[in-house]
This record gives sequence, C-alpha cells and structure tokens, in this order.
Amino acid sequence: MLLIFAITCVMDRWKGRVALVTGASVGIGAAIAKSLAQHGMKVVGCARNVQQIEKLASECVRGGFSGTLIPYKCDLSVEEEILSMFAWIKDQHNGVDVCINNAGLAFPEPLLCGKTSGWKTMMDVNVIGLSVCTREAYQSMKERNVDDGHIININSMSGHRVVPNADVHFYIATKYAVTALTEGLRQELREAKTHIRATCISPGYVETEFAYRLFEHQPEKATAAYSSIKCLQADDIATAVVYVLSAPPHVQVSWTHSIVCLRLFLHYMLA
Repeated sequence: MLLIFAITCVMDRWKGRVALVTGASVGIGAAIAKSLAQHGMKVVGCARNVQQIEKLASECVRGGFSGTLIPYKCDLSVEEEILSMFAWIKDQHNGVDVCINNAGLAFPEPLLCGKTSGWKTMMDVNVIGLSVCTREAYQSMKERNVDDGHIININSMSGHRVVPNADVHFYIATKYAVTALTEGLRQELREAKTHIRATCISPGYVETEFAYRLFEHQPEKATAAYSSIKCLQADDIATAVVYVLSAPPHVQVSWTHSIVCLRLFLHYMLA
C-alpha cells in the first residue's frame, strides 16, 4: 500500500498535463491511456479505429477519472496525418508533455518469400511513424521550454533476440530498430543538455489481440502461443509506464527489459 501511495503522490505532478498515446484503441495502448487518465492526465489517444477509443473515453467519464481521454483518428503510416495531429494538439492543448509510442503491427512475411508491401507497412508504422512522433513531441516540448517531458517507446523482447520463427523475422528487425532509436534518442537528449527523458519498455508475451491479428488466417497459432505460458496482461505494461513516469525528475529509467521482473518486484513490495 505504501508503494501505491508513493507512486500516486509522485504522479500528481503530471495532473492536467498532456500525454499522447499511439495505438490507443485496444490492448496495451488502451490500458496505458486509461491508466494515465485515471492519474489525472489529459490523454490524446490516437488510432485508425477511433470508435474504440471513444468507447474507452466514455468508460473514463463513467469511472469519474480526474483526467480525460481525447480520441483522435490518425494513420501513423502517413506523415501528414501525424503532423496534422500534433498541430491540432498544439492548437487545442498547447502541446505534448509525454509521448507514449505504443503503436506497432506485424505481418507474417518471411524474409525469403514475404511481400514487400507488408515489410514497408511494418517499417512505416513501427519505425518511421514512431520516429516522426518522437521528433514532433520533442519539438513541442522544446518550443514551450518543457524540460521534464518523457518519451516512452513500447518495444518488445523481440527487439533484443531473434526467435526461430520466419513469420516474425522482419517484425523483429523493426523492434531491433526501436532499441537502437531509443538509445540514440537518449544520447541526443543528453547532448542537447535537456532533462527530457527517454525510456524503452520491452515486454515478452502480452495477451492481447496482437497475435490474433498476426495470424488472422490461423487463429489456432495465436491461441497456442498465449496458452504456452502465463502471459502478461495489458494492465501490467500500463503499471510499468506509471512506474517510469513516477520516477523523480533526476532519475532516468532507460530500459525495462523484463516486465515479468518488474511485476514480481511490485507484487513483492505490495505483499
């Protein structure tokens, strides 16, 4: 209980401030958006399917959350839409203080026989879209002299090891890119002499719709993957995000490689 109280108190400094959460319609993104609204933040949740976010926003209102969730329709594979979204946030809410790059997708396109179109879409969303959001978020913070902002990339353990599964090898390459981009971002922020922080969160299996989308024509593969181990839940990742944001301004949490370890640590502290 003491840990929950301490995190809640530190999260008070984010009340009323603006967070952008990409891919907020379902799964991890939805859990993060809901959690940040619950902690009093003004959350812009974007996705192509904005109807799902509208439903989630209504849940936040019914739950009496101190923050708000604002749905925004955006295709992260189209740079013009991302730029329009940031311009809208600037006009309506002054700018972004926290950017959660959560959106990501995978197609079963092996290296030896995969479709180029699938590879390009994965690159456009998982790498280019993330990078554009990162750049625009930083510029938003810089022009308003926000020196305590935070950019969090929701990565994957796939960004740290290659599994023997041809269906996900190109997806894995995009996640390795996220690992490199996060470290590069951390270095550039340090060189810019700013206190804006960068964090990479890399969970293993999280039981969401992700695998069912990946194997939409073979749902039994997704079911087998999720039933093979005790999976993390989307709320576990949201807890990790809150933990990272609740760190004091002088503390940098750069990498969270194993959400399982964090989850067990929290369980131990709360027991």
